[in-house]
Amino acid sequence: MTQTAPAESEDLPTGAPRGDELGDGERAPEAAAVNTRERILDVALDLFIEQGFDGASLRQIAERLGVTKAALYYHFESKDDILMALHLRLHEFGRDALIRMGDGPVTLTLWGELLGEIVDQMLAQRKIFLMHERNQAALEKLHRKDHDAEHEDIQNQFRQVLADTRVPLRDRVRMAASFGVVFSSLFLSGEAFSSTTNEELGEMLREVIRNVLQG
Repeated sequence: MTQTAPAESEDLPTGAPRGDELGDGERAPEAAAVNTRERILDVALDLFIEQGFDGASLRQIAERLGVTKAALYYHFESKDDILMALHLRLHEFGRDALIRMGDGPVTLTLWGELLGEIVDQMLAQRKIFLMHERNQAALEKLHRKDHDAEHEDIQNQFRQVLADTRVPLRDRVRMAASFGVVFSSLFLSGEAFSSTTNEELGEMLREVIRNVLQG
């Protein structure tokens, strides 16, 4: 739904292009609008890492993108909304894996394949974890019922997979431990592995996952 800029927003030019319009006022295709939204998030991510959430401003985001603040307001009502959208990228990591698991019992082989895919997804969005590390206070303030419900739903689905008694208990413990390997290494480690390339870290994580699952 199209959002309008708040009345108190600073120096919004009259007649400035909206986020769904090209510079000459033509209506942009839907794909272009989605691309603009992702570009806003990517630029905001860099600024939140460099300057912190409180130190970065919407004006700086707009300037880096070469757009007006009005264009930002088309996609996001506030800086808090941008931070939440970045945080929600984390929820995408396990969603496809849960869909592939389906209703049947999960084997160690399938679990290993899915964790490998999650590792690739998480490494591609590695900056998200650095942003979390540097903006914990700001993120803790963002408590929204829709986000909390979605987060709880994903957690419950993984718990159901691990609680499936059709899968041997020893296998389920290995699955839980390997899942912990991925998230502790990428999410809880902060900047500990910042000098390691995605390729190097990904290969080492897959080796550890194989070792845990094979026992």
